[in-house]
Amino acid sequence: MRKILTIVCMAVMISSCIKDDKGCQGVMPSQEEAQIKAYASTNGMTVSKHSSGLFYQILNQGSGPTPSLYSKVFITYTGSLIKNNVVFDSQTNPGLTGWTLSSLIEGWQIGLSLIQKGGHIRLIIPSSLAYGCAGQGNIGSNEVLYFDINLIDVQ
Repeated sequence: MRKILTIVCMAVMISSCIKDDKGCQGVMPSQEEAQIKAYASTNGMTVSKHSSGLFYQILNQGSGPTPSLYSKVFITYTGSLIKNNVVFDSQTNPGLTGWTLSSLIEGWQIGLSLIQKGGHIRLIIPSSLAYGCAGQGNIGSNEVLYFDINLIDVQ
């Protein structure tokens, strides 16, 4: 009986490691680059490309501290989907933020570290640096996101 139980447990462990082909499939930033560049051009943005695949435009560098992953960031922002410009989230009260940078999506971690307190940045975030193939709330699978962010304070 013990041998049968061991075999069953091993079979369950092995089957849990097998990739489910029906699961979501992520997209590499390079596959979204043309879409991102077209969005930037259409919206009159002069963007730079980060090595991660993130595109950004710094409107104001700021002059205070630069956030680290362990900093609390207080921001105002608007986020929209680049496919249709639908705003999915925004915050105008920085007092309602105060999030640790490491708890935010990778695109924000990279983008906010490019500016300092008082800075203003626009980010076009490939899906792999946002919510990937899983999506989140009203953000669908493999959505490229646009954010306009003001870094009000860094603690």
